Amino acid sequence: MGRYETLFAELREKREGAFVPFFMLGDPSYEASLELIRAAVNAGADALEIGIPFSDPVADGPEIEKSHQRALRAGASLEKSFQQLRQIREEFPNTPIGLLVYCNLAVSKGTAQFYHACAEAGADSILIPDVPTREGAPFVAAAKQAGISQIFIAPARASEETLRAVSDNSSGYIYALSRHGVTGADKEAETGGLDTVVDAIKRFDGAPVLLGFGISEPEHVRAALAAGADGAITGSAITRIIAGRVNSTEQGNEFTLAELADEVSGYVARMKAATR
Repeated sequence: MGRYETLFAELREKREGAFVPFFMLGDPSYEASLELIRAAVNAGADALEIGIPFSDPVADGPEIEKSHQRALRAGASLEKSFQQLRQIREEFPNTPIGLLVYCNLAVSKGTAQFYHACAEAGADSILIPDVPTREGAPFVAAAKQAGISQIFIAPARASEETLRAVSDNSSGYIYALSRHGVTGADKEAETGGLDTVVDAIKRFDGAPVLLGFGISEPEHVRAALAAGADGAITGSAITRIIAGRVNSTEQGNEFTLAELADEVSGYVARMKAATR
């Protein structure tokens, strides 16, 4: 079995859901992002969703958009990101690693070559938020050729045709949106209708379902699992923690990387505890 299959099987045995935090490589620096990822895994993160910085992240809200910008200002590049991915994979050989990348990054390098490079660096999956299933065939083919999973997004109010296509073409897991819009911890998940979202996706008997968008508090994780999801993904809440420290520094209040790592570790531990 692959890492995702192994993870979900183990979690089912323990009657736990998955908690998956998102980190932008290079935010606020490559050294810092690596230390924060270490802190998250050691605090109980079941898998990782990793962003590769891009100049025009159209699916992301203000918090994650700023994390792209901070990483790029700090000198982030695709090659540096691959180097760090290799290091993360070496340190955490059993942790599933999913990449969130934008279409231009993949296509500009040659889709097949890009997917092979991601697999070689240790990625288990790729999610391209600006590629819908109707345009996904070449990406699915490249993923299969490279031996990694292609992830598609299931929108909160998608048609049956769209949900069937997402289920048929996603492996590893399905990224289900808890609400409309872009990413953002300030826009909470529409917890009242989560069971409808999850039930609509699970009718097609696809990969495990992870809920994302607006997942920022332990109660959001509990609501996602209560609705039948297999786990939850959070991103903007962690990038907000990072941004708070960076902004504090800009205002003359210094912080140490250890302090930031402790804050992220505590947050991840609380979110993971909500999956049990």
